[in-house]
Amino acid sequence: MDFLLNQNNLWILLIALVSGGMLLWPSLSRGRPGGRIALNDAVQQINREHGQFIDVRPAEQFKAGSIPQSRNVPMADLESHVGSLPKDKPLILVDSHGRDAQRALASLRKHGFDRVSSLDGGLDGWVQAGMPLKKS
Repeated sequence: MDFLLNQNNLWILLIALVSGGMLLWPSLSRGRPGGRIALNDAVQQINREHGQFIDVRPAEQFKAGSIPQSRNVPMADLESHVGSLPKDKPLILVDSHGRDAQRALASLRKHGFDRVSSLDGGLDGWVQAGMPLKKS
C-alpha cells in the first residue's frame, strides 16, 4: 500500500496506464465496424457483399465525375432519403476529400445503420489511385 501512496510511484503508475491505453487504442478502434475504410477494403466490400457507394456531394459535383455505380444522395437531402437506403448491405460514403462524409456517417448511425463507412481520401483518393470515373 505504501507503494501506491508514494508520490513518485503514483506518477509512474499513471504514466504506465496512459501509455498502455495509447498503445491499445489503434487495435481497439480498428475492430469497430464503420469509420474510415481504405480503398482496397471498400472495393472488396462492394464486390463480395454487394455494398453500395453513396456519394454525398452536391448533384453538380456528382455529374462532373463520380465512382461508377455510385448513388448520389447529397448531404442536404440525406435525412429525407434514409428510408430508401439498404440497411442489410454495407454502405460506403464518398465525398470530395474524405472529411465531410463523417457527418453523414454519424447521421446514418443515429438512424440504425450499422454497416456504414466513409471512403478514406474520398473521391480525391479514388482518382489518385487511378480508379475509373463516370461522367454524366
